[in-house]
Amino acid sequence: MDFRGSEQATAVERGPRSEDVLPATATAAVKVVIVGGFGVGKTTLVGSVSEIRPLTTEETMTQAGVGVDDTAGIGGKTSTTVAMDFGRISINDELVLYLFGTPGQERFWFLWRGLFEGALGAVVLVDTRRLEVSFDVIGRLEERGVPFVVAVNSFPDAPPHAIEELRGALDLPESVPIVRCDARQRGSSRDVLMALMRYLQTIAVSTEAS
Repeated sequence: MDFRGSEQATAVERGPRSEDVLPATATAAVKVVIVGGFGVGKTTLVGSVSEIRPLTTEETMTQAGVGVDDTAGIGGKTSTTVAMDFGRISINDELVLYLFGTPGQERFWFLWRGLFEGALGAVVLVDTRRLEVSFDVIGRLEERGVPFVVAVNSFPDAPPHAIEELRGALDLPESVPIVRCDARQRGSSRDVLMALMRYLQTIAVSTEAS
């Protein structure tokens, strides 16, 4: 009998880990999508903030992507998301956030339609070394009418820019929040999600008042 197969079967029989089970107090769940260009840190953010072991669809980059995927500025990247990342975070005892990270390469954007179904809002993760990869991403969100916040991910060699400079470069209205973050840090990533929740609440209040 194959030993590895036996291990996998035993894991299935044991069922999910206790930390992966949805809290009994949860009464509401919302869906948030993490988007951005290729290599901006979407998988890292989902993995750092998720309270469960995240589901990823990372595959090793091969020669097939040469000349297709723009790897300028991210030469050390060896894997990429080909479908989605999935994680979960409890905002409080009753509200649970389901996180879906999208693939960044344009050739996988056909998957976005399904990932955006039922989404309450989105986080656009950007890399200031390659702001141009975010233009089409933001344009697609605006076309779909999906509310979003922009999170500027910290990279050691990224040039510093004032928030208002970034707002102008991305052509964003004053109403769209822009926050800085380190996608590797759980607290920082959680703050990004809280910024989105506050923005969505502001939109809801404004809509009710109008």
